[in-house]
Amino acid sequence: MIPERIAQIETTLRNAPNIPDATRQELLDLFSSLKTEVAPLMKSHEESVDQIAGSADAAVQAAVRREEQPEEAAQAVEGLAASVRDFEASHPKLVQIVDRLAVTLSNMGI
Repeated sequence: MIPERIAQIETTLRNAPNIPDATRQELLDLFSSLKTEVAPLMKSHEESVDQIAGSADAAVQAAVRREEQPEEAAQAVEGLAASVRDFEASHPKLVQIVDRLAVTLSNMGI
């Protein structure tokens, strides 16, 4: 389920016309790193990993629609950051990737 969800997010990013090419590539690279980090956690922390993937999906969807609903976009980025706080001590690389995702989305004006 998680790999499929991340693949859907990547498809959304590839097809979003309002994301600059450099930002799109940065986000795609970050999602590739996210896949690598969550793969070993899928059995032991499936619910949390699913929540992280869902939050990432919501943030990307909000980024694509940010002109229409800027408040939703900001809330989605905060939700993404909040979804990994419990992993900060045990999985610092995962938190670092999600933080970079949130910063990149924020730099887009979300």
